[in-house]
This record gives sequence, C-alpha cells and structure tokens, in this order.
Amino acid sequence: MTNRADMTLTSSGFYVSQEAPIHPDNPIATPTATPPDVLRCAYMELVVTDLAASRVFYVDVLGLYVTEEDEDTIYLRSTEEFIHHNLVLRRGPIAAVAAFSYRVRTPEDLDRAVAFYTELGCDVRRSADGFVKGIGDAVRVVDPLGFPYEFFHQAEHVERMSWRYDLHIPGELVRLDHFNQVTPDVPRAVKYMQDLGFRVTEDIQDEEGTVYAAWMRRKPTVHDTAMTGGDGPRMHHVCFATHEKHNILAICDKLGALRRSDAIERGPGRHGVSNAFYLYLRDPDGHRVEVYTQDYYTGDPDNPVITWDVHDNQRRDWWGNPVVPSWYTDASLVLDLDGNPQPVLARTDTSEMAVTIGADGFSYTRAPEDGAAAEEMPEWKQGEYKLGHQL
Repeated sequence: MTNRADMTLTSSGFYVSQEAPIHPDNPIATPTATPPDVLRCAYMELVVTDLAASRVFYVDVLGLYVTEEDEDTIYLRSTEEFIHHNLVLRRGPIAAVAAFSYRVRTPEDLDRAVAFYTELGCDVRRSADGFVKGIGDAVRVVDPLGFPYEFFHQAEHVERMSWRYDLHIPGELVRLDHFNQVTPDVPRAVKYMQDLGFRVTEDIQDEEGTVYAAWMRRKPTVHDTAMTGGDGPRMHHVCFATHEKHNILAICDKLGALRRSDAIERGPGRHGVSNAFYLYLRDPDGHRVEVYTQDYYTGDPDNPVITWDVHDNQRRDWWGNPVVPSWYTDASLVLDLDGNPQPVLARTDTSEMAVTIGADGFSYTRAPEDGAAAEEMPEWKQGEYKLGHQL
C-alpha cells in the first residue's frame, strides 16, 4: 500500500505527498446520495456516573462555562463558542459516549444526512426539536463503524465569552477542537470518512503499508476527528484548545495545587503529529480529555498530507518521551441510539504499541540512519515512567 518513492522525505523526518495512499481491503460502499456538508465538530454528549464530580472537574478545574443545567444534565461551552454548548454531561448508569455531534452548513444537509445513511443501511433517527437542549432539527445515526453521530444546523445562540476577561482563568479553554475515535480497521474508516467529505491531513504508517492512525478535517485545522487503530468502536478522547502553551502549564499547576495530579495521564509535551502542544487528562469516569494548542492551517486545496513512520519515536511526542501504555489501551465505550453499549471488536492488524518498543517506556524506536544499527534508549533516559500500573 505504501510507496515511499511517491513521497518526499522532509528535513523534519516525516514524508509529504498530495494524497495519503490508504486503501481498505473491505471498503464500505460509497453511497450515491450526496453527503451532508459538515462544517466542524460541534459538541460531544458524554454519559457520566457521578454528575457532581464531573461538574467539579469540567467547571471548577477546567473552567468551562455552564450554559444551563438540571439535576440530570449539564450543558457546557468554551470561551469562544456562540452556540448553546460544546459538551453535554448526562447522568447515566455507565460511562460512555452518546453522540459525536457535527454542525452542517444548511438545513437541507439534514435531508442529505438521512439519505446518505439510509442508503448505507444505518439506524437513522430524526428529531425536529433536537435530541438535547439548545439544538434544533437534528439527525442521529449509528454509522457503519458503530459510532453514534449527530448532524444539526439550527442552534440556540448564547453569549460568546471572549471579552469577559474578568472571568477568564490561566488555563482558559477557548474552543472544541476535535474528537479521536478508536476503530479496528483504520483504512476502512478513512475511506468512509472521505466519502463523508473529510480530508486526510496526517497519518502513521509503516513500510509494509499498515495504517495505525489517520487525522481528518473539515474545518481548516489538522483535524475534526482522528481514527486510531485499536479495539473499537470506542472514543479515545475529546479535545479542547487553548491559546498558548502557558495555558496548559497553568492547568498542570492547578491540578498539582489541588492534589489532583493523578488526573494527568500524559504530558505536557509537543506532538510530532499535528505539531501541537498537548496534555491528556482523565475525568472522574475515566473519559480522556486532551488540551491542545498551536497546530497549523490546512485549508488550501493542495495542502500536503504528512505521513509519519510508525518507528519514528518523535511522531507521538516531538521530544521523544515514551507513551504511557494506558494511552494506547484505554478508551470510552460508545452507545447505540437506544443507549446500549456497542460491542467492541478486536483489531486484527498489528497495534502501534506492539510494534513500537518505545511504548513500554524502557527502549527507543528511532529508525537507524545511514545504515547504522538501531539504538536502544540510552541508559540515562531509562527509569520510572508513569505506566498506569506500577511495575
């Protein structure tokens, strides 16, 4: 599948090409119906088991703004948002994701969504009054990969808080940036998302053509969602953006001051993929939340696709820090439209953690240069890493 001869190796160590050479062995059929015109990822609906604890985490610690709430549901938004919410926290018996929600360009795009997913044979439901507060006519589907998607156009407008500097905190979260989804067959997922109108910006592959992850966008940033190879369907993380690196450092300092450093799963650091500064947190139910800043513009039609070698130890962390195993293995369940957990299917392709020895925190995966033998992690870099389970 991968032909490195068709790519250009850059001075930064990754490859670029005009199209990512990702071709599934068992593609989802391309509908004849026109897909809905997706603008951006807009909100996620999370089911949490302890609503009060989740409110403390998302409001008191991370500083999201409460649009409205009742005894079972909290609607939250980030600083720059003008629609009703970016995150819904709903009390339920099992921690899971109820919806990955996308805004579409026109009301007619909801008709297109119905036709597109009906042709795919998916469970499709429509509510003229929306499925949650603040959202009008909406379509929810279980897509061919098993994920609960929502599409909407109409939304209630609320005050954008960008000018309320009196309320801002050092770790201000300014917008919802992206989702990340775990799926067993990344090429199959990529082809389906391309049919939906998404474009690949970056991916991770090996020389044999195995695809480990791909980043896809509708808005002109690195991604609105990513497909990560693993047992799925599951939700890897939901991501909010900040303006600067110092906002992320402030969140770490705040968590330390609150004696809640265990909420930090990975980071802070800088990704190779996306070039963004990052931090991964776990909420009280274990849902993973990324805080992210400083990726790059991708809106030109000839924006090159970046391909990273899976054995480049700087792909996941530009500084070469090991990836904690929980980041590869843990993810949130997703629900069907009746609220039942979707069955999780095992990945059959090799896993990124299995093929990158550096993932265990005690070795090194940088590819050899100029014919030299591959190096192991220097002794001085080995040590006690936060593995999630003490060795």
